[in-house]
Amino acid sequence: MNWRSKDIWIEFLRGSRKTSNFFWSFILFLGSLGFLVVGTSSYLGRNIIYVFPSYKILFFQQGIIMSFYGIAGLFMSSYLWCTIFWNVGSGYDQFDRKKGIVCIFRWGFPGLNRRIFLRFLMKDIQSIRIEDKEGIYSRRVLYMEIKGQGSIPLTHTYDNFLTPREIEQKAVELADFLCVPIEVF
Repeated sequence: MNWRSKDIWIEFLRGSRKTSNFFWSFILFLGSLGFLVVGTSSYLGRNIIYVFPSYKILFFQQGIIMSFYGIAGLFMSSYLWCTIFWNVGSGYDQFDRKKGIVCIFRWGFPGLNRRIFLRFLMKDIQSIRIEDKEGIYSRRVLYMEIKGQGSIPLTHTYDNFLTPREIEQKAVELADFLCVPIEVF
């Protein structure tokens, strides 16, 4: 959801509460739970759940490794669930022509820097930059170049949902709104 008027442009960012993150954290949780159950069953010498037969698995080597994979998977799954719960990466970009200020807000991990809030003057913006890398690990990212500050990503680096046409259109609209040039890399 975005909001735009003559002088203000606000763009909201989704963060880590995506369907794919829910799917992969759920699959990882179930898989690691299965490994842990089989490893524990091989240690006890009997089946805890009859769906996972473990009478052919020796605890020494195979059972220990399966238990280790199960515990490691549970830790990774809990990390994913925490990022979903905290909605890491969500926030907004606000461009205000009337005040001449750009505000960028993101939610991070809990701690001292949980709230990431950046403010810039619009006159310090040098350009809008598009980075488009094709190939196996293709990515399309929109950056804002600030004098003396470097570049700030405006889109997520891991989201490749935007087609080249869509990110180009977004860059043109934003550069027109901010009255700055576009650079393509």
